[in-house]
Amino acid sequence: MACPHVSAAAAYIKSFRPTWSPSAIKSSLITTASPMSSGMNSDAEFAYGSGHLNPIKAINPGLIYDSNEVDYINFLCGQGYDTRFLRQVSRDNATCSAATNGTVLSDLNYPSFAVFTSSSTTVRRVFNRTVTNVGSPMATYRARVSFPTRTARVRVNPNVLSFTSVGQKLSFQVIIEGTMDASMVSGSLVWDDGAHKARSPIVVFASIS
Repeated sequence: MACPHVSAAAAYIKSFRPTWSPSAIKSSLITTASPMSSGMNSDAEFAYGSGHLNPIKAINPGLIYDSNEVDYINFLCGQGYDTRFLRQVSRDNATCSAATNGTVLSDLNYPSFAVFTSSSTTVRRVFNRTVTNVGSPMATYRARVSFPTRTARVRVNPNVLSFTSVGQKLSFQVIIEGTMDASMVSGSLVWDDGAHKARSPIVVFASIS
């Protein structure tokens, strides 16, 4: 969040949601952003992120993808960073272990899904995510997936999340499988309860072999 308008937006949300973590605030900005057309830039989300930010809408996103320091430590360990480098980042006695070194990078609880593959390779990637209900206490969200290609598909399991209280957490998987018929396909997952729409970008990028 280096850009001034992204910072000015985060501060605005923090004034209304003082207990939210930086990850929760970032999630609310991503999932409530208005999507942009990939026709504006062939690099799609790699160029413009999740879209146009809407700080007013982000105050009440319905769902958030939250994460904490431990999640990011596990993410860095999973990328192969050693304890010395990790402590330079964390400024504490954090360590990488055999368990954290095996952390799946795609399982960082982030509100987007990206896969890099080869155009000639069949891909199957499973993303594990957990969302927290910050909207209505009683809410049922249904998954709506848009992924415009005939050779790959995206499944969400479960595709319905039913909440009974604010602050309740529920987990799901996003499974992307198939082959690519284009160098990049840009889509989305939207969790919709009729009052809130929490949108996450899905991008699959294929190298041309």
